Order: sequence, then C-alpha cells, then structure tokens
Amino acid sequence: MKLINNPDRSQWAEILKRPVMNTENLFDTVRGIIDRVKSDGDRAVLEMEAKFDKAELTSLAVTEAELKEAETLVDEKLKAAIRLAKQNIETFHAAQRFEGKKVEPMPGVTCWQKAVAIEKVGLYIPGGTAPLFSTVLMLAVPAKIAGCKEIVLCTPPDKEGRVHPAILFAAQVAGVNRIFKAGGVQAIASMAYGTESVPKVYKIFGPGNQYVTAAKQLVSLRDVAIDMPAGPSEVEVLADETANPVFVAADLLSQAEHGVDSQAMLITTSEALQQAVKEEVERQLELLPRKEIAEKSLANSKLIVVKDMEEAIELTNEYAPEHLIVETADYMQVAERVVNAGSVFLGSLSPESAGDYASGTNHTLPTNGYAKAYSGVSLDSFIRKITFQEIRPEGMKNIGPAIEEMAANEHLDAHKNAVTVRLKTI
Repeated sequence: MKLINNPDRSQWAEILKRPVMNTENLFDTVRGIIDRVKSDGDRAVLEMEAKFDKAELTSLAVTEAELKEAETLVDEKLKAAIRLAKQNIETFHAAQRFEGKKVEPMPGVTCWQKAVAIEKVGLYIPGGTAPLFSTVLMLAVPAKIAGCKEIVLCTPPDKEGRVHPAILFAAQVAGVNRIFKAGGVQAIASMAYGTESVPKVYKIFGPGNQYVTAAKQLVSLRDVAIDMPAGPSEVEVLADETANPVFVAADLLSQAEHGVDSQAMLITTSEALQQAVKEEVERQLELLPRKEIAEKSLANSKLIVVKDMEEAIELTNEYAPEHLIVETADYMQVAERVVNAGSVFLGSLSPESAGDYASGTNHTLPTNGYAKAYSGVSLDSFIRKITFQEIRPEGMKNIGPAIEEMAANEHLDAHKNAVTVRLKTI
C-alpha cells in the first residue's frame, strides 16, 4: 500500500484515481456476442457457455429437481444465516414503500403520483472466484416487495453445468421466479433481448466483470434499463487517532480480497495510525486464503495522512467512496458532513461486511465516484412513479388563461386551442 502524507490539494485528483479499465475498448468484442444472442437465441448462449464457462449444457433453465437438491446441499447454519439476512433486508426495504399524496395546487386542480412495479426484471449474479448468494438477496428481496411480476436470474454454471447450491437456495428464499445457467455477456444479452428460454426483461441489475459492465452499458443505450454504471468495488476508512488499527486493517483487507482491481483507502489525521495499520495489514494478509488477490489489490490502495478532520472530510467527499467506514471519536458529527458515499458504516463495531450481508441495507452501490450522482439499489430501483392529474371546471377557469398565454408565446397554437375549446364549454 502506498503511504501518502499531507498531500497538496493539487495532488488530490491523482491520489484519488481508481484502477479502472476503459470498458469502451471492449465494445467491439461485446457487441459481437450480443448480436449472436440476438440472432441465434438459446443456441448462441449454449455455445458461449461451452466456450467461456467450459460447461456443456443441453438447456439453460435450472430445473425443479436441481432446486430441491440445492436445499439438501446447503448447510443448516448457512440456511439460517441466509434467512436472517433476508429478514433484515426485507424489513429495511419494506420501510421504503412510497405513499403518494394528492395535492391541490389550485382549487379544481388535483395532482398525485402512484408507484408501479417494473413488471419484468433481470438479475445477474456472477460466479467467478466467489458465489455471490448475498447479491441474490440484495436484488430479489426488494424486487419482490416492489411487486415485480417476473424476477429472472442468470448466473454462470461450473464446468459440470451446476449452479452453486447457496445461490439456488437464496433465490428460492427471496422469491425468484426463473433461474438460468448463463454467465457474462451472453447472460446480459439474453435478458435484454430474450431467447427461446430466457424472457426479455425491462431492467437489468447486478455486478459483474468488465465484459458484463460493457454489455450492460451497450444494451442500455436503447433497449433496456440498467441499475447503475459499475466498476471495481472499493472502501474508504476515515479514521482519527482513536481508531483500532486491527479493525481498520481487517476492513481494508475485506475489500481487497474482492478482486485484483478493488481499491482500499485509509484517510486519517494520525500518522501513528497510518504506520500501525500498514504493519497490521501486512500481518493479517499472511493469514488470508485469498492472499494473492488481496496483494494485487493492495497495490492500488493508499494510506493517506491529512492535517485535520476538516481536510479528511473534504477529501472523502471528493473521493465519493462506494463504502465508507467512519471510525472516529465523534463519528455521528462526521457522518452529518458526508455528502458523497454509497453506504456509510459508523463506529468501530460497524464493518463493511455487515452491509455486505445482513444488516439490511443494500450492497449494490455506485462505484468509481458515481456516488456523487447515483444512489445504491433500493426499493425505488424496482418501481416507476406515474403522475396523474384531474382538472375540474373551477380548475380549468383558474389555470386555463395561463396555459393559453404560455402556449401562444411558444407559438404552439394547437396547445392553446385544446384549452380554449374547453373554456368555451364551461
């Protein structure tokens, strides 16, 4: 990890750079796969599964028998943990239900909004180096609460053509309707355009590698909505001299083990903490089974000392981390001043892992500085709000002349006439 002490503001942009690959370089390759799936449907997806996931499949759909078998293969302790996490995620997201309120801007004019679920959503769950069954809960639970009629899940199979049983169990617990064995670009294309097996959806959610990210960007240009732009995962710990270096190091490493392009940052006011965390990271790293991945990630990571908490908060808001852990004596006051972050973890006993799994908040969050403009996934991600208005005779008298005046000045005479013909009848 790079140690940086009291950097000048002119250096901030360079210091806060992410290890992000430009996905536009992949567009030509990705577009070719998407076009194949669009034209050849299931056949193309099966061929891609053989090529990329080394799985020889005869069909894409996960069967009822496979779902039942998965339930027997998952350890009872893990089942209990998944159910507990599901309950907390459900409680937190159910509290986000929208309640529309009728408003009368003027007598005789009533306006309101109604929340309506997106009818068909697609969830992408990566396979790769770790089976992300927690992401199944994070996406499917709010989709179910929102009232989405069709929840489709795609996830890559292993070389034997099997999906990890914990993913299948979590999908059943969370209420997923249909599950398909498809990974990467071909999975995104299947959900965006539909195949003989995979239904076309209206919005696609979920993380993935750079090829999945590029595919989501491409299909979102005109054909389907996506949750948000995505990049490698990241964490920042904002700490003062009271922070526990063991905890801070553990938090940085929990992020670093995600992938070689992940980033972990410490911004602190204490040089002593910076040094203690560096030593503790080196000690804990040796004990990790995923040491090799974490080690590569740590090359992108930095331990930064700044002059005071004012500057630490400013630098944090400029970085806009996906995950922010605030481990300071006055963490509640510091939290009030955080304006750019995906999800914030307060105090020494709130590790990022809590939000990743079971506290109830969502772990699908904006990365790469997008927290300046995007929210993480929430119940709102699965709904649309439709506006309604009703204008009665008194209302038309009150606002009609203003509409006529505005339409005439925009030279839109048919707009004006739509009001004039009504006013004549009142």
